[in-house]
Amino acid sequence: MLNSKQRSKLRSLASNLKPIGQVGKEGLSETLVASFDEALEARELIKVNLLPTAADDLDNLAANLADLLRAELVTVIGRKAVLYRRSSRQDFPHISF
Repeated sequence: MLNSKQRSKLRSLASNLKPIGQVGKEGLSETLVASFDEALEARELIKVNLLPTAADDLDNLAANLADLLRAELVTVIGRKAVLYRRSSRQDFPHISF
């Protein structure tokens, strides 16, 4: 679990990120989750667009995505969700808190 200071730092880091993908009417397919999983492993922090055509409530959809990815949901702002998971790679400059 992230505390408020950690969430705040991650939100500030995510403000300059571009969304790496989008979730639409197809929902959370296996290939979409796999691509977000790879991105989290490579970057630790990602931003995802949640399109208006998505069938589920935005907060619920973002929480489900975080559960599938075993990641922390940092925030949902408008139609964008920010997710964080520490990378298991050793040769990687990890986000420090």
